[in-house]
Amino acid sequence: MSDRWQRLLGEVWRFFAVAQLATWVSFVIFNVLAHGWLVGTTVMGDQPIVAYVLANCVGMVISYHGARGWVFPHRPPRQADGGWTAYVVINLLAMVLPVGCLFLTRHVLHLDSMLADNLSANGVGLVLAFGARFYLFKRFVFRRPLEAPTSAVSAPS
Repeated sequence: MSDRWQRLLGEVWRFFAVAQLATWVSFVIFNVLAHGWLVGTTVMGDQPIVAYVLANCVGMVISYHGARGWVFPHRPPRQADGGWTAYVVINLLAMVLPVGCLFLTRHVLHLDSMLADNLSANGVGLVLAFGARFYLFKRFVFRRPLEAPTSAVSAPS
């Protein structure tokens, strides 16, 4: 396997590991807020979409620091804010996918259960969002550093 493919697979694996940590944190926060899981009483039982967005904002912060420090440390930021603004915009755009799945489950299919919420938002929606975020982060936030141009004319000897 070429170095390029090994590097790409390493980035995908590390991105997946960071995403898993952020997802589990978001999963627990969402289920505590929306379903009272682990604490027995719901805080936002009638607002699962807002609970999902809040939980995933916490996950977004974890994901950014993991991606910046471990997944793409060799890709220095090109923006003054370290890519944070582009990262947030991409995450918010990608969050439309699981929120859309949750909306569909709750308001179109009228399924109101912890299992349905988690399968739609934290299952189907997150798989779709994972692929979109990986591509968009590599393309717009954690871009490869510019290579030094190679000179077509060699220096005189």
